[in-house]
Order: sequence, then structure tokens, then C-alpha cells
Amino acid sequence: MKMTYVSKIESGLKKFKNINTIRKTGMLLDGSYLSVYKGRSLDFDELREYIPGDEVKDIDWKASSRSSKLLVKQYVAEKKHNVMFLFDTNRRMLADSMECQEKRELAYLSAGTLAYLIDKEGDYVGATFTNGEKVKHFPLKNGLLNLENIIMEYDRSVSLKNNTTLEAAGEFICNHVKSRMIVVIVSDLEGIYKLPESTLKRLGVRNDVLIMLMEDIDPSGSKVYDVEEGRYLPEFISRNKKLLKSRLEAREKALISTEKKLKTLGIPKVVISSREEIDDKLMELLDAHKFVR
Repeated sequence: MKMTYVSKIESGLKKFKNINTIRKTGMLLDGSYLSVYKGRSLDFDELREYIPGDEVKDIDWKASSRSSKLLVKQYVAEKKHNVMFLFDTNRRMLADSMECQEKRELAYLSAGTLAYLIDKEGDYVGATFTNGEKVKHFPLKNGLLNLENIIMEYDRSVSLKNNTTLEAAGEFICNHVKSRMIVVIVSDLEGIYKLPESTLKRLGVRNDVLIMLMEDIDPSGSKVYDVEEGRYLPEFISRNKKLLKSRLEAREKALISTEKKLKTLGIPKVVISSREEIDDKLMELLDAHKFVR
């Protein structure tokens, strides 16, 4: 299989000035997240209900026969981190970021870069998001093919027909994934603003939560994109004073509410505007989490 998305990520890695600094830290996430793993290598952790995508070899047939559910054995590898990406696939992600780069592409390049580094350390990566109709879940695995499949499916799932929120995918993780993890939410301001605080709290009970926000384009600029129409608004509309005031007020309300919510829950975030700053923002996010911890 051709690694189209992974190749894009590898190409970006060569340009980032801080990537070598990240790699020299040894384990990318070492010195933090100690609650994420426990036990010796391949220690049995617990039984849980089967989720599509789980390895057939992990099914405990005896335990399953004693219950009405298909159960799988869950193992915890020694000093292995579990990182689950929670992606926002709402059609808003088709709009541009502050630097006029599509938020969808910026999102998968940002998350993909972190996931690539995590994978290279032998840690496990998974993802959960909606495709507009149902929740898509990729169990925690290692390997670049896993990463390629995650990003490819995410890219396909962001469409004009998709008007879902993060809540369904977030609740799926809370209800079905029992591993202790680092949950990285990849969204924009509106996505986090609309994500119920109750869901964020549930995610944080067992897991460490980090947020990558793709920054929206300046609402006072001339390049305002209408995702429903699939085109930029004419300048006489985008610069209309009443409409502009309404957009700015709505954005300020969402920003204040979101900042308050994340501060209350102790969840660190970074705001990413362009591909060129991804490596700096990864360093900032990891440093911010260590400080919070």
C-alpha cells in the first residue's frame, strides 16, 4: 500500500527545526503520563467487550461463552504509551485557518506528525471520529500502516454533508475504551466550545487530555469561506459591519467560554495556524502538559 499521507508527514519532518530536539529526549512522552501504563511487558490488564478492529487472537472464547458478549483480552506493554486521537470531522474543518491553509489538512498534518513520532518510539496510536453516519474507531496499534489508514479515513470523513459534533466520538471513547490513555482532541474553537463539559470531564477521569486547535481565519478579513456554499463570500458581504460585529461577538463568546472550561478542567491546548509552526506547537503542547501535571 502506498503511504501517501505518511509521506507528506515525513516530508514535513525534514523541514521542522525542532524535530531533532524532540527526538533527542528519548521517549517522546517520558517523564510524564506515568498513569498511562502499568505492569510488566504484555501483562494481562482486563477483559472488555469486542470492538470492530480488535485482533481476533485477543478474543477470550471461554469468557465470551460464559457471557452474552464477545470479550477480548487487553494487555498493557511495559512503558508503552497509549495515545488516542479524537478528531473533529465537522464540515467546518473544510474552511481555512488563519494562514489560509485548509483546517482539515492542517489537522491531519499536526496530529499525524505527533502520531508519527509516537509510533517511532514503539508506542500505540488509535483514533476515534464520526464519518457523518456512525463512529469510526481505530484501536490502539503500532505501525505506519495504522497511521496511514487513520488519516486516510479522517480525510474522507470531513465533508459538506458531515455536520456532527465531537460529543458522539468522545462518549464512545468513554464507554468502550478502558485503557488509560493520552487523548488528543483535534478540532477548532467552535468544536471545543460545543463539546459538553461533561464529556470532557468523563474523558479526563481515566485519561490525560490535550487539545490541538486549528485557528480560524480572521473574521474581519476579505477571505471568509462559506462551507455550506463551498465558496468564499463576496467582499461586500464579508465586510458588512453588522455581520462582522455579529461574527466577532460570537467568536469572543466562544473563546471566553472555552478558555474558562479548559482552565477549570486543567486541560492544556495549543492553537495552530499553519504547517510551518507545527513542530513549535508540539513542543509547546507537551511542555504545557508537563507543567499542568
